[in-house]
Amino acid sequence: MSELHTPRSLIVTLYGAYGRGFPGPVPVAELIRLLGAVGVDAPAVRSCVSRLKRRGLLLPERTGTGAAGYALSPAARQLLDDGDRRVYGAPAGEKDGWVLAVFSVPEAERAKRHVLRSRLAGLGFGAAAPGVWIAPATLYEETRHTLERLELSPYVDLFRGEHLGYAATADAVARWWDLDRLAALHEAFLAEHAPVLAAWQARPPGDTPAEEAYRDYLLALDSWRHLPYADPGLPAGLLPDRWPGKRSAEVFRALHERLRDAGAEFAEDPVNSPA
Repeated sequence: MSELHTPRSLIVTLYGAYGRGFPGPVPVAELIRLLGAVGVDAPAVRSCVSRLKRRGLLLPERTGTGAAGYALSPAARQLLDDGDRRVYGAPAGEKDGWVLAVFSVPEAERAKRHVLRSRLAGLGFGAAAPGVWIAPATLYEETRHTLERLELSPYVDLFRGEHLGYAATADAVARWWDLDRLAALHEAFLAEHAPVLAAWQARPPGDTPAEEAYRDYLLALDSWRHLPYADPGLPAGLLPDRWPGKRSAEVFRALHERLRDAGAEFAEDPVNSPA
């Protein structure tokens, strides 16, 4: 397992990929089995689950058989639902426009200013000017949900609009985002997962063992789901030639189509659960 795939990240990825389809809370034994398949040991699973519980993302519940389990909190489910639009959605088009977040935080509450900047950056916003952050307009709903959940909305005004100059929009985008860093993230994804896709494509379509498909898909999704937050789907026409984001998206979608459903057979098979 790559050092980039932390136990905490993999648990969140597991719930995003398959956990929402469980008929009730995911039993602890199942979490240990499913995370074990990607190299996470039982103590690490229990430790990460405890931290996610303290953060209010997982709620302890008993399963129908009385076993200990964990369900997603409403806030966590909203996070994953918002994330689906990023992870599986199409990049923005140039005509979609932009969403602007204009904020002002009193000096007495400057800690909230730091949190606000951090969250906007985490959502994929670029800094256009002090107190003015910008992102593709497709991120409006998720931005609104995030600011409301963190009780930061009183400090922010959101606007939709288009860039009218004076600089060319592509030049402005290169100022608002660190495109070299984003390109390096896409290249790293390709280095890890393009060979995995090539290996699957060399096999017959029916040769998709469930556990192997589950492992490769969960690791690919765990890598990919962070990318649309660093690179928030910037319009292709505003990016440099040979932008690696197009290729990385193609690799992820091909892995998703080949492996997701086959992996679900392993994720949803309680027969292999430990006693």
